[in-house]
Amino acid sequence: MAFILDNGAYTAKAGFSNASPLIIPNCIMKAKSERRRPFIGNQIEDCRDASGLFYMLPYHKGYLVNWDIQKTVWDYIFSKDCLSASLNHCPTIITEPLFNFAPIQEAMVEIFFEEYECPSMLLVNATSLSYHHYKSLHPESKACLVVDSGYSFTHIVPYVNGVKVKDGIRRIDVGGKLLTNHLKEIISYRQLHVMDETYVINQVKEDSCFVSQDYFKDMERAKNKVENNMIAKDYVLPDYTSLRRGFLKELEPQSEHQTLRLNNERFAIPEILFNPSDVGIRQMGIPEAIVDSVKACGEETWPHLLANIMLTGGNCKFNGFQDRVYKDLRSLSPDEFKINVFLADNPETYSWEGGKLFASDPSLKTFLATREEYEEEGPALCCEKFSGCI
Repeated sequence: MAFILDNGAYTAKAGFSNASPLIIPNCIMKAKSERRRPFIGNQIEDCRDASGLFYMLPYHKGYLVNWDIQKTVWDYIFSKDCLSASLNHCPTIITEPLFNFAPIQEAMVEIFFEEYECPSMLLVNATSLSYHHYKSLHPESKACLVVDSGYSFTHIVPYVNGVKVKDGIRRIDVGGKLLTNHLKEIISYRQLHVMDETYVINQVKEDSCFVSQDYFKDMERAKNKVENNMIAKDYVLPDYTSLRRGFLKELEPQSEHQTLRLNNERFAIPEILFNPSDVGIRQMGIPEAIVDSVKACGEETWPHLLANIMLTGGNCKFNGFQDRVYKDLRSLSPDEFKINVFLADNPETYSWEGGKLFASDPSLKTFLATREEYEEEGPALCCEKFSGCI
């Protein structure tokens, strides 16, 4: 058994390998209605009125920068109020971002050995755990390309014969945070001031947005009058008395609840993942970045990579995401190559499940840094040991 912590910038997925993960917001929130009390992680469910929440996030641009907030969230995860987990009897697997900075790695090692008394631990990229998960389901595959679209970035990482191809890693500076912020700006400009409503607008995005299969056709459809417009919908906003979470419904002239009228923003927001230039980011979209990543690998691996593309991360939950990636890739790739785009049943917990499988792998022991090694050699040498993992 091992404890697995997929420490994402927006949610932390945590739990022992013999159980299911608990998904906890990786932040501290303060509400206007209850100013004195900070809500840590999933305590937000106890909040009477979640409008106008103020977020305190440990991550900035995908990297851990605020240790006080992160330590508070970790303390809560291991406390009796949450998982009631003690780490002093089993190895701990923790995810870290790609190209993480050495001082951050060393500080994490120090905290887990000193504060939480781990006997042994491993720091590993979430994409590597996703690859391990994919490989266990498709043992015949020689290569795999993991697309991880999370809160801060989207990463594309090729793996060939179990080894990460560093030259082929691509990063797009578009993630869930940017999409939610852009939706806030559009709604605030067109209808209602919602710049302080990150929590609610994030739910609006999750409940309403979809990926268009033909952007320009959908734009034309969205111009139709209300009676012929299949895209326009009303989103009923929560009032936190009778309604805790909003919902999407057909257009109605009158409603007793406050509603947002959503039209082309329903598909224009996720479109940023495919065309970052729409918001002035001069980078490739996901399909072009996949092709560029594949071309950076050896030519003999191209057909294997294109036949084993795995989509993970919260943004992959948008309706139509998988189909659009396949459609765009098909048009960008040579006809003789077969393309397979797989979507995890739950893209959010896919890498955690990979950690669960890795926990029972005999090779895990070779990558773990033990408490004795940490005390003898220090955190820097422990981090060197992690670099050999997948």
